Parts: sequence; C-alpha cells; structure tokens
Amino acid sequence: MENNRQIVANKIHELRIARDMTQIDLAAHLNYSDKAISKWERAESTPDITVLVQIADLFGVTMDELIRDRKPAEPSPEEKVSSSQKHGLIVGMSLLLVCLIATFAFVILTLIGVDAAYCWLSFVYAVPAGMIVWLVLNSIWFDRRRNFLIISLLMWSVLATIFLSLLPFGRNIWLIFILGIPGQIIILLWSGLMPRRKKRQ
Repeated sequence: MENNRQIVANKIHELRIARDMTQIDLAAHLNYSDKAISKWERAESTPDITVLVQIADLFGVTMDELIRDRKPAEPSPEEKVSSSQKHGLIVGMSLLLVCLIATFAFVILTLIGVDAAYCWLSFVYAVPAGMIVWLVLNSIWFDRRRNFLIISLLMWSVLATIFLSLLPFGRNIWLIFILGIPGQIIILLWSGLMPRRKKRQ
C-alpha cells in the first residue's frame, strides 16, 4: 500500500513538473488547496479515485500510467501533440464556429430582406459571444489569471454592442462607455486578490 502511494505521489509530481505547473496551478485546476497537492506528492495521502481520474484527464495519461510504476509506451508522431495544443485548437475552432454562426445569420437576414443597417449587427453580437466562449474554455484548461483580460474585453465589447445596436435608431448613447471605467477598476482590483504565482516547487 505504501509503495502504491509513493508511485502515485511520484507520478503526480513528474507530470506536474513536465507541464511547468506549480502546486498552486494544479490545485486551481482540481479545486483543491496547494497543501493537499503537497501531501499527495509527499505520499502522506492519496487522492480518491474521482480526483485521480481528473488528474489523468488533465495530463492526458491513462489511469494505468498514473498508478503503476512503469513508463508509458513511446507515443506515435500523431500522439505527440500536447494537451495544451489540442485545447488551443479547440478554442480556435470554437471561436471560428461563433464567426460561422454570425456569418450564417448575416446571410439569412440579408436574403429575407432585412435592412442592411441591422444585418451587420450579427457580427457585432459575435464579439461578446466569442469572449464568453473563450472565458469558459480558458477557465477549464488554461491559466485563470488570463480571465481578467477576457472579462475586460467582454465588458467593453458588450458596451460597444449596446452602443452600435442603438445607432440605427438614431440614438447616440456614447455615455454608456463611462460605465466601463468603474467596471475596469473593479476588474483590476479583483485581479489583485488572486494569489501570485509562486516559484516552481
């Protein structure tokens, strides 16, 4: 039992270091404290089976590779694309899908004879929609500190969308952008509450 615990501890440590993650980074991904990660890596305790599955998925390994004292077989060239690259491709494809939906909406609105002043708004609405998709996927797979940049872009794009949506009706409500100033200050202060990245342990 002790041997199995040490194997799991070593594997978690090796996989974390290979991904250039700190214990705090790994803890954030798993919704645990960095103290829990430290205990796992010192073999003082072992994560339960559901957490082991999360760890295996996060690092792109099988449960067998995670709990057994043997190295995985050398991956084929097709398998050498890292998880972060795959996740980046998924984010890119998701954003392109948002653009495709906006283009589809533009074409349909144009074909049914909607005024051109309104058709182009489908592309405007695609911007905050894309920011929401990016925010969700970044929260799942990437550094959550980047969320503050994405939230800032989302806030300003929503304000711009409201502004541009009302222009065809003859309403120039440029004052709406003033709302972004306290909003941006709140986001900056909120980002200051995040724990700073520690040196790799």
